[in-house]
Amino acid sequence: MFIRQRCTCKECAVNKDFPDSRVMPVARLLKLVSVPSRLNILLLLKQSPHCVCDIAAHTKLSQTLISHHLADLMGGDLVNSKKDGKFIEYGLTAKGKKIVSNLMKLF
Repeated sequence: MFIRQRCTCKECAVNKDFPDSRVMPVARLLKLVSVPSRLNILLLLKQSPHCVCDIAAHTKLSQTLISHHLADLMGGDLVNSKKDGKFIEYGLTAKGKKIVSNLMKLF
């Protein structure tokens, strides 16, 4: 019977949580952008900032659902908001632009 020994690579010796310490942030990001509605919103915001009502017109989603998705995307630091009169415009953060750009390279 073979008994497996603990891994002795340098990374595991230094970081006992490896690979979780690097995998979990990526897994959270992928979960965030894997929802088609959120990805559509990100692609729309890549073109230019939009308010919720404009996003609704482009995506045919309800304003409530869009607001929920935007809150999630803001929590992931992919989207930010800026008040413009009585409207709030949403746009991509630097991280959001980088993520969307890299995702589009996959296709």
